[in-house]
Amino acid sequence: MQTVLISGGGIAGSALAHLLSRRGFAPTVVERAPGLRRGGQAVDIRGVALDVVARMGLLEQAQQVRTRMRGMSLLDADGNEIERSTEATYSSGRLDSDDIELLREDLVQLLYERTRDDAEYVFGDGITALEQDEREARVHFAHEAPRTFDLVVGADGLHSAVRRLAFGPEEPEEDVTHHLGSYLSVFSADNFLGLDNWQVWLRDGEAGFGIMPVRDNTELRIAFGFHSEPLDGDHRDTEWLRQTVAERLASLRWEATRLTKAAGEAPDFFCEAMAQIRMERWSHGRAVLLGDAGYCASPLSGQGTSLALVGAHVLADALGRGDGDHRAAFAQYEDRMRPFVTLNQALATENPGGPASEESVTRAKNALALDD
Repeated sequence: MQTVLISGGGIAGSALAHLLSRRGFAPTVVERAPGLRRGGQAVDIRGVALDVVARMGLLEQAQQVRTRMRGMSLLDADGNEIERSTEATYSSGRLDSDDIELLREDLVQLLYERTRDDAEYVFGDGITALEQDEREARVHFAHEAPRTFDLVVGADGLHSAVRRLAFGPEEPEEDVTHHLGSYLSVFSADNFLGLDNWQVWLRDGEAGFGIMPVRDNTELRIAFGFHSEPLDGDHRDTEWLRQTVAERLASLRWEATRLTKAAGEAPDFFCEAMAQIRMERWSHGRAVLLGDAGYCASPLSGQGTSLALVGAHVLADALGRGDGDHRAAFAQYEDRMRPFVTLNQALATENPGGPASEESVTRAKNALALDD
């Protein structure tokens, strides 16, 4: 039985752990957070990703916890409604679509519950060193003793430690990261706007936000974006990021005070650059990248979750068919995924400042067949 270490316990990592365990592998998931990460924006399961979730036996559960938006309002900088829609929202697209919008934390919870009995989870730890040879990969951790695995998967996001350790100076982060000119902060607050399954979106100069009610309208999930060149600071310094976001929020003309207060108090505060990862290859020796670590499309694409789910299926399928030949399996994984990744990354840049066309989204989300 081949052992596989998966760095990252989010959507990509947990989905892969489940799919590998079904194919006879022994997966271990290591996650830096002390438990499942809470917070984050609403995410979408679209097109072929719906087939992946169905094959995992989670489609009905995902539908049960989907968002139930009735529509959205577009506001001017002073908070006056200038447009509304009961047919679509910016976050999910058409409301009559078969696609599913749900909170990231709810999808991670579903995946974890489906996977935890068949995979080892190690929370509160992370990879610090990686050594490979023809027989195995030896991994060092921040807290656990070193261990050996047959394969290592980096499902650890935009600032992937596995990517840094496996590729080193060949693919430095600054070379493979393509900044898209903005940042996104997501945080929660009490429903001080009294929204009832209704989103509001506002743009004020080079900043703006989308706000949606969740948890039976008791809570708001706020997604605040602002234009900026790459910030000069540590992306892991939460307090510095809070201050940066607070300064941008304070310049808004509508609800600046309450939004700034919410950003300062939210336990699930998150802020990250809108960027894409573009690499010539996704594997090096016994290590391979999955999801945002290898081909982040950015939230601007609306397809990060679908890329993670589809990528997990394609990688697990290739390894399952590979008969122990990881090099051939990694090559097959890349061959199948690259056209899909290219189309979905393009959604983020098709219409700067707005969503991609419905036609482009439909083409991209269905651009791979699971049984090819």
